[in-house]
Amino acid sequence: MNEDKVYEIIQRWRDTPEEDLKPEDYQRFKDIGAACLSGGDSEQLLKFVQDEKNQGIVKSMGCGLLAPLVDEVVRNEKSHDHCQAAITQLTKICSPRNLLESIFELTEAIDPGAISDTTLAILPHLQRVLLQLDENQAACVGLALSALQKQLSRLPVPYTQQQEEADEHGLCRCCIALAVFTEPFIERLKKMDEKCKSTTEDDELKAEILKFCMRSLKEPLLEAELNQDRKSTLWLFAVEIMVILPAIKESLSGLLFFSSLRKFPIMDTSLTKDSIACLAYLLFVQLITIDSFPAVFNPVFVLQCNMEHINQLLSSKKESYLLKALALFAKSLEKVEDNSLPVGLLDLMSFYSAPQNLRQVLTDCPIKHLRESGLKVFQLFINKLDAEGKHKFFRCMLKTSHHAGIGSYIVKNIRDQIQLSIKCNANKWFLGMELLPLLELVLSLPQGAETDLLTNMDKIMESLNLLRYLLMRDKELRSNPGLWEELSRIKDEYLKMLRVCISMSRAYYCAEMKALKEDQKLKAKEAREHARSTRLVKAITVKPNKVDHMSPEVQYQVLQSALVTFDLMESLIVRIDEITEEKLGKLP
Repeated sequence: MNEDKVYEIIQRWRDTPEEDLKPEDYQRFKDIGAACLSGGDSEQLLKFVQDEKNQGIVKSMGCGLLAPLVDEVVRNEKSHDHCQAAITQLTKICSPRNLLESIFELTEAIDPGAISDTTLAILPHLQRVLLQLDENQAACVGLALSALQKQLSRLPVPYTQQQEEADEHGLCRCCIALAVFTEPFIERLKKMDEKCKSTTEDDELKAEILKFCMRSLKEPLLEAELNQDRKSTLWLFAVEIMVILPAIKESLSGLLFFSSLRKFPIMDTSLTKDSIACLAYLLFVQLITIDSFPAVFNPVFVLQCNMEHINQLLSSKKESYLLKALALFAKSLEKVEDNSLPVGLLDLMSFYSAPQNLRQVLTDCPIKHLRESGLKVFQLFINKLDAEGKHKFFRCMLKTSHHAGIGSYIVKNIRDQIQLSIKCNANKWFLGMELLPLLELVLSLPQGAETDLLTNMDKIMESLNLLRYLLMRDKELRSNPGLWEELSRIKDEYLKMLRVCISMSRAYYCAEMKALKEDQKLKAKEAREHARSTRLVKAITVKPNKVDHMSPEVQYQVLQSALVTFDLMESLIVRIDEITEEKLGKLP
């Protein structure tokens, strides 16, 4: 289209009232603007929208230029300043409602490869437009924040320091820009609160800002690596969120400890729970705004409330969630005195579920450092329980966990508690008749004589060591009427079943070793005959029904190792028998 034709069309638009403009006029105006930009004439377009003679046209149809202008800002750095100035001019002239509609359409259709650049380009102008609204400002602010956060959630969250510093996808820059975007609306709420003139519109705006904070806590903050020793961009964003909440009169203690008693404005339950859990992590682990947190809550109450948040995070499979759960669990326990948590807390669902989820981390998580951190927290939790609480917790774990490593760890803790009780001579739970229910769980084989000894080796060996220790401390145990006799009965039944199990297992593995040797002899003979007949050297394949397709050498080592394990168990049984006879010989 030549310049004369364009001038003629523009002149016609100048003389046409807005109500007489047709849809094709709006589309043609947009096409002319886009063509101008694609031809590198951004400066000419800027002059056009600033020209006083064109203000009527721009006011009527200028919103159509928004999308091509933003696209040019993102795509062409050379025309950045001209396009930004043109968009600013549009925000001064065009209807805020029409501009909002155009911005929302633009946000919905963002190119996945330009999410951060587009967001950064439109945020200052979107803020300006929203501030011009006379009514329904709160709802529009909420729609804008929700739409932008929905797009930003598509960006990967940087997890390492290097990724965050590089900010390849621009998420960190966008988060800070969003915080800046909300500032005038938060200031409005603060001023209205100071004047005690809060309106329904203000309450709605507060609800929208709260939803923004909640979404931010879950994404990206819950997935980010945060460290107070390294004031990263996302850490600073976390600080902004934690400052916003009290600024809009949202009590941190109220959100953390009493969130179940209130209804959040149209928010998903899982979002609320994850967000509050992240809030607890930022406050108690990263210590963000901890100075303004009330000091009246005792450590046990804080732990009790945080267990809900800890359990929420531990139930996830994401590394970032689990890291924050373990850190929050540890911090919540640290200020609690050892041996002080009452047994009644274990009746609470969160105090049952959180340790069970922690146990799953210890047994199923493939990430080594999480398992190591989890084990430290597991022990710390045990240390904080009172004697009856430890007793109940050990029983629960022995009943619910079928993992030999966990069983072994619990048995070791039981021995430590018995040893401490003997030293202090003041604990009925580990030195009286209450010990027997624990010992019956410890000194038992899950499948009787058919128990897989290799799978359960850790717990069996630790149980035998505990039994040997108890027999050596017979003097203290005999002082409790009935305890020694019951212990002897449990011991005899356990060792009898264990001997049968060892005998059956040894016979099975010896038979396997014999079959393996015969199989190897047969293969060697077949190989020699085959080599003589073909004069070719070929690989000898192992029968597919052997253990996990191992080589014969590895199979033999596995079988031999099993027999050595059975020898170790038998040696401990023999030693226990010797100690029993020695103690009987010393009786009067």
